[in-house]
Amino acid sequence: MFVEHLPPQPIPLCVVCLAIVTASTDLVARRIPNRIVLGGLIVALLAQVCLLGALRGGVVWIEGALAGFALLLPFYLVRGMAAGDVKLMMTIGAWVGPAFALHIVLVALLIGGVWSIAVIVKHGKLRDLMLLLLRGCARWLPGVAGISAASHAQPASLGTLPYGVAIASATIGVLFASA
Repeated sequence: MFVEHLPPQPIPLCVVCLAIVTASTDLVARRIPNRIVLGGLIVALLAQVCLLGALRGGVVWIEGALAGFALLLPFYLVRGMAAGDVKLMMTIGAWVGPAFALHIVLVALLIGGVWSIAVIVKHGKLRDLMLLLLRGCARWLPGVAGISAASHAQPASLGTLPYGVAIASATIGVLFASA
């Protein structure tokens, strides 16, 4: 599953530092500051150009950023994730390229999904989750038993997670697994 070759140094070191800083700010402040994301994007471009040359470095940077952005954008659009999380993954993608970005997103979704279910169970909201899932199924499957027209209203949130922590964990895990 993992990409064969780790990006050249100092990329892994810089990405791990970025992941730790953003996970920390997301845990403490429940946000990922734009100045960290923007700084990360600028330094990633400089690093890619220095390591790979202007053309190849620029291509890896833009492809990785677009991959990171595009892979998490749908989750933002359905309100399953905050914009800072999408921008963080865009920045990490700019550092590691599109292939690593894909692997990191897949692992982050797995971590985030397991973590979400654990939090839901811990807070006794499993019944609410099942109702939310039934409501979602009723939109695409007409006639699902037990779902009234009134229950199609916007459901209440089951809570939020500092998803930057899941992205950071996945980033560090994928980089170490590829080393």
